[in-house]
Amino acid sequence: MSEPTYRIEKDSLGEVRVPADALYAAQTQRAVDNFPISDMRFPRSFIRALGLIKGAAAAANEKLGLMDSAMSAAIQSASAEVAQGMHDAQFPLDIFQTGSGTSTNMNANEVIANLATQKLGAKVHPNDHVNMSQSSNDVIPTGIHVSAYLAVAEELLPALAYLSDALDKKAAEVDHVVTTGRTHLMDAMPVRLSQELGGWSSQIRHGIERVQSSLSRLAELAQGGTAVGTGINAHPAFGAGIAAELAEWTGQPFVTSANYFESLSTQDAAVELSGQLKVVATSLMKISNDLRWMNSGPIAGFGEISLPALQPGSSIMPGKINPVIPEAVAMVAAQVTGNDLVITLAGQSGNFQLNVMLPVAAYNLLQSISLLAGASRLLADKAIAGFTVNEEKISGLVGRNPILVTALNPVIGYEMGAKIAKTAYAEGRTLREVALEMTELTSDELDRLLDPRQLTEGGIQEA
Repeated sequence: MSEPTYRIEKDSLGEVRVPADALYAAQTQRAVDNFPISDMRFPRSFIRALGLIKGAAAAANEKLGLMDSAMSAAIQSASAEVAQGMHDAQFPLDIFQTGSGTSTNMNANEVIANLATQKLGAKVHPNDHVNMSQSSNDVIPTGIHVSAYLAVAEELLPALAYLSDALDKKAAEVDHVVTTGRTHLMDAMPVRLSQELGGWSSQIRHGIERVQSSLSRLAELAQGGTAVGTGINAHPAFGAGIAAELAEWTGQPFVTSANYFESLSTQDAAVELSGQLKVVATSLMKISNDLRWMNSGPIAGFGEISLPALQPGSSIMPGKINPVIPEAVAMVAAQVTGNDLVITLAGQSGNFQLNVMLPVAAYNLLQSISLLAGASRLLADKAIAGFTVNEEKISGLVGRNPILVTALNPVIGYEMGAKIAKTAYAEGRTLREVALEMTELTSDELDRLLDPRQLTEGGIQEA
């Protein structure tokens, strides 16, 4: 006879069939059965945070004299395996579940209890031992803060710095190129290509500063508030103790919350961070769209630059190459903007002592961080670093730009300047040629006043 494919587990509601090889138990299985809504699961970064939290809790409880060293060691070892990603398949729960994330907290408790039992050779209880001094109501908010902080520090900020450096490097390479500035998508005064890229780089650097400014609130952890913020069933020093363990293990400045009632009932820090992520997404959208316009053509568009040819652009038009990287990054920006709305609505769903949209807030926040990090590196490597400049076309357009007459305003006045620009445009002649006929300015004076490079000086203030 074949081995049974399931085993019987019990909880306070009775018996439950659980897959025979599952590390989780009854409460996780009930949630699997209760919430077959989507294929969206907590990401690796959140499971890592849960493992760190459970291990740190065991360490803190041991130091407070609440747990013996053998039990603590077994739980810490099992939690480390979870944090390292050795058991991700044992976390099958849908994001759309109970709003507190109780099911996912119990999922972690059951998996770690099973692993720790094997290591200890004695029963480790998911509630009494793994969940000691904790509640789902402070574990999940802590998990959001820890996972988001680590993802920002380890993934997003380095990726944004990488993109900013790539922009600065490319700007230095193309500083000699003077191109036509555009306002309202219409010809304007000239700018250096390096100035355009420098503006983008400044956006990204400010994005880094904005995200960094949110981290101090994200470092405050709800752990220690337990069920409603009063810290029931937890030692008064537990919150500070687990924060200290997490800070030591991760190298990040985690501290216990100054007010557990805020930390359990709100997600203000997550909403704040999401808002800053939306700004970064907005910057990436702007940069991507500028690149698409500059690359447009090659005949009927601007054709100022040529992005790397990465793949055929059409299933029907041979030879067509599309700006696929800026398009992908723009879609990331749209997704992050949408995620921000979800996180905002989730943040508004704190009723009295508990927020009840924690899982969806966690999912969208961590997705935004991951998407922005990946898109930033992709944009740097496959668009910024490799685009080439069509200098001959750019130079020709700059010389024919009638808006250059703006530089003559202080000498000939606005009205005469407008007449010269209109004549040059209508007759298809250069501005210099028309100005030489219609004003008393000499050829040398016009060369000096209309020098495109000279007209691009300024615009950046020295620090």
